[in-house]
Amino acid sequence: VLSHNLCTVLNVPHDPVALEEHFRDDDEGPVSNQGYMPYLNKFILEKVQGNFDKVEFNRMCWTLCAKKNLSKSPLLISDEDAFKVWVIFNFLSEDKYPLIIVPEEIEYLLKKLTEAMGAGWQQEQFDHYKIALNTSREGLSAWELIDLIGSGQFSKGMDRQTVSMAINEVFNELILDVLKQGYMLKKGHKRKNWTERWFVLKPNIISYYVSEDLKDKKGDIILDGNCCVEALPDKDGKKCLFLIKCLDKSFEISASDKKKKQEWIQAIQTTVNLLRVGSPPPHKEARQKRKELRQKLLAEQEELERQMKELQTANENKQKELETVRKQLEAAAARAAEEEKKRLQTQVELQDRFSLELEREKMVRQKMEEQVAQKSSELEQYLQRVRELEEMYKQLQEALEDEKQARQDEETVRKLQARLLEEESAKRAELEKWHLQQQQTIQMTEAEKQELENQRMIKEQALQVAMQQLEQLELERKEALEQYEEVKKKLETAANKTKSWKDKVAHHEGLIRLIEPGSKNPHLITNWGPAAFTEAELKQRQKSWKGKKATSE
Repeated sequence: VLSHNLCTVLNVPHDPVALEEHFRDDDEGPVSNQGYMPYLNKFILEKVQGNFDKVEFNRMCWTLCAKKNLSKSPLLISDEDAFKVWVIFNFLSEDKYPLIIVPEEIEYLLKKLTEAMGAGWQQEQFDHYKIALNTSREGLSAWELIDLIGSGQFSKGMDRQTVSMAINEVFNELILDVLKQGYMLKKGHKRKNWTERWFVLKPNIISYYVSEDLKDKKGDIILDGNCCVEALPDKDGKKCLFLIKCLDKSFEISASDKKKKQEWIQAIQTTVNLLRVGSPPPHKEARQKRKELRQKLLAEQEELERQMKELQTANENKQKELETVRKQLEAAAARAAEEEKKRLQTQVELQDRFSLELEREKMVRQKMEEQVAQKSSELEQYLQRVRELEEMYKQLQEALEDEKQARQDEETVRKLQARLLEEESAKRAELEKWHLQQQQTIQMTEAEKQELENQRMIKEQALQVAMQQLEQLELERKEALEQYEEVKKKLETAANKTKSWKDKVAHHEGLIRLIEPGSKNPHLITNWGPAAFTEAELKQRQKSWKGKKATSE
């Protein structure tokens, strides 16, 4: 039934043989979405030429899904207005499943409705609503949008008729591509009389009707890049005249006032200019620009996240390098401290050794002086003892030689000590210079480390915010999947109910009858259409009618 109705609405020939062939293995149970989608794409959607009534197609889709999804709570809008909001949602929603309408498009639609109602736009109220919406999800579904508009949250103080007229005006503009409409007088081509008509301006045509209900169409004005519109002076008692020139015909039209005349001239001229450059209607072009802007912002956000990840990686690498440098500096400082300790210990040992040697030398000199004094005294006292004096003189000479040798050794030790002290001073100056350089390097490293630490904290905070947003998006995706599973179960339940309902309806007479794939028997043509009855059913109904007719006579 669904396939036959789709083919009828889309002006595609229905092939019952292909349907039976595609589902020949599924006769024992309901057809799943996975099994039906390939058939829908191959045998129906690929054959669509575009010459079908999109409103009727939308109305059929609305009939399939509205009953089980539309809110049961009372709304301020009618079912027809809810259908139009649903169609507008399909036009403004994002091109990905599940379909949602983002806050930017919600603001655009509510502004259009508010403008059509003649009310003022409450930007602060919508900002609060947008903040509450962004904290929980990316956008609204079709049914949530209908509940939002039907609740009257953004149309307080407006009656149902005003809201309905606003929805109808926005529907005509966005879906039916109605750029402008209204009553004007048109001059006839044959009788030259003036008749009031309802004019409807679309991107490539102006249609005029008897009234605004659009039931009795009187003609069309085909627009192209060669058309032009110009104002005319008042004549024959008619005011606010303007002329639409086409290749084969011209049309004289009279507006109700100068403002309407200027609005129509400007609207028609804008339409002709768009046809010349091959641009789409303004609302479609604006929607495409908004979509491209959102995609650009999303790409910039993704690029920013990528750069943040790269900066985080670079920061981690820099931290590792700084840690390595810090360890190297600590090791170098430890080695320098150890060397300084050894140097000081060596210096103390040398000083102790030199002090001992100097004390020893002093004691030796004092002893030698005492011996010289004693010898001198003995020499004066014992002159007679020449031999002993000569012996003592020889000993004195030897002592003098030892003293001379000791003095030479003392001079050598002093020179060695002076050289060691000079080397020690040079090494100490070099170590102090190296220590100063190390202190400067450590101070610079500490400053860089503090700056990098501040940058790391800022980036970690941004990363935490991004991670929270990512977790929120993951939760929303899981909720969307759960909703999808629930909708799938409801579809299967509705399919089973439809099957039982079909059996009940088959016993009733009249115009209510399901459209089913035709049988392979020769088709019968009746006032109910092709393949509405089999030959046996037709004979049975003929007998029933004849019996009723005989009874009434």
